[in-house]
Amino acid sequence: MTFKPFDLTGKVALITGGNGGIGLGMAEGLAAAGATVAIWGQNPAKNAKAEETLKAYGGEVLVRQVDVADEAAVVAEMAHVLKTFGRLDFVAANAGVGGGAPFDQMTTEAWRRVTTVNLDSVFWTFREAAKHMIERAKAGDPGGSLLVTSSTSAIHGAPKNQAYASTKAGVQAMIRGLAVEYARYGIRANAVLPGWIRSDMTARAQAWDKFNEQVIGRVPMRRWGDPEDFSGLAVYLASDASRFHTGDSMVIDGGYTIY
Repeated sequence: MTFKPFDLTGKVALITGGNGGIGLGMAEGLAAAGATVAIWGQNPAKNAKAEETLKAYGGEVLVRQVDVADEAAVVAEMAHVLKTFGRLDFVAANAGVGGGAPFDQMTTEAWRRVTTVNLDSVFWTFREAAKHMIERAKAGDPGGSLLVTSSTSAIHGAPKNQAYASTKAGVQAMIRGLAVEYARYGIRANAVLPGWIRSDMTARAQAWDKFNEQVIGRVPMRRWGDPEDFSGLAVYLASDASRFHTGDSMVIDGGYTIY
């Protein structure tokens, strides 16, 4: 295979939770680099807006309304992507939910909601994608890249947010296992750990002056992260430029966790 760093022409990418925030930032970077892009999201209005944004880059785009907490839906929609495009080269399992509460007051129902979306759905998404990538490798076309959106909550204390933090640490462990198991097929697996990023999930914190002063004020770069800050990472991990990069957890937080 000819080495084409950062050229995604002919590659097909799927981003779950790709209709906004970090997911859309990744999707835009991939589309701009020439990839065919499929995104999954639950909100019809956000899906339509994201589709319009991505089609402006001139490539093929597929937008589907998918609840990643439904295993059957994940299986069916992965099959639909593969039927539509014939292959899948890059999968970003980015869909996630919060759900903080005092630990001693958290209900099992709330805990299960977070773990199902943030952990189980990653398992289902990567399992179905891996079946295709392994089959393709055995047919003489090895390769593929899996990326999960973890969080800096996985590496620092997250009071009243243990369900979220547990899932984000869990997917890091999953990624390391996948990197070792699937290297023989040329499949890479990595995680990204975002810090405080502008998105619907952080809208309340963005409007909270005290939070901005005390938390964002200690970010060395002195700002919130933006979704487009993840465009380059997605392109890198989807491209041949990262063909020897696997099993990693990359922190993108403006220096927050080291300060």
